[in-house]
Amino acid sequence: MTISEADMHQLLATRPPEPDFSVITTEELFTYREAENRFRSAAMRTVIGEPDPGAAIDWQTIALPGRDLPVRVYRPVADGHRTDLPLVVHVHGGAFVGTAVQCDLPNSHFAAHLPAVVVSVEHRLLAPDSSLADAADDGWDVLDHILRHAAQWGIDPARTAVVGESCGGLITALTAIRAREAGLELKAQVLVNPAVDVTEAMFDYPSITEFATSPTRALLTLQLFRRLAVPPGTDSRALSPLHADDLSGLAPALVVVPTLDAVADHGRRYAERLQAAGTPTQHSEYPGAKHGFLNLPGIEPQAAAAQAEILAFLHTALER
Repeated sequence: MTISEADMHQLLATRPPEPDFSVITTEELFTYREAENRFRSAAMRTVIGEPDPGAAIDWQTIALPGRDLPVRVYRPVADGHRTDLPLVVHVHGGAFVGTAVQCDLPNSHFAAHLPAVVVSVEHRLLAPDSSLADAADDGWDVLDHILRHAAQWGIDPARTAVVGESCGGLITALTAIRAREAGLELKAQVLVNPAVDVTEAMFDYPSITEFATSPTRALLTLQLFRRLAVPPGTDSRALSPLHADDLSGLAPALVVVPTLDAVADHGRRYAERLQAAGTPTQHSEYPGAKHGFLNLPGIEPQAAAAQAEILAFLHTALER
């Protein structure tokens, strides 16, 4: 389904106004987050499309140390009786806004057609009281919990992959590194338009300069992202996969880069570093696609092709 230009204008007219991210207060951030997530999760269904009917979708809560964390679970309808399905742990993007619901279309598609159990992490969003380190812990802790309770989840722990988009791609890249350090062998990692550098050098890339204000006001968004992600006293290098000392021995990677994206060079440089370290890496670019395109098939023509590429990559990595 492709949305018409008139329908798109009508839809965007209902979107909450974007605040001035350079001076936004905590109260304004929470108000904007609630309104924007309501818009994305409801009105944007017109753009995202309906979930794949071959997958059942449900919310569950995982009890983690010191907190209970919601996850959105996608299971294949046709293979719902199986207890040996592969696991895909997904992390949505948005950083300080966003929810797993907004990724229903690709995640339900992956669950139905791999088939696999897909678990999307409703991680703590960035805020003055919740940093990137907290969100990264959520991504890792969910993966660790499910693998330690594999029988309850009906999954084969030996066939596990991680997938993330944007800030979720950053969390996923950190999860892949933590998995190696823990002696856990992941079969694949998929990073879609990932932002993988939150150091002071985060903005020192040609793509940031080129797409700072168009097609979106990306620079202001990224500046707020960094302020929330790494509060004073935080070791930003430890949260920046691009600056990791050792990227060898990681799960085979697919790095998906839309070209009209401020963080396109983050993905490109990370793919280069992975390859240089000897980690099997597939780097794919989608000319003319924008940040977040994977979840917008109604307005991003290349979304379907990217979904198909990710599905094929995961299918190969997770086959017996």
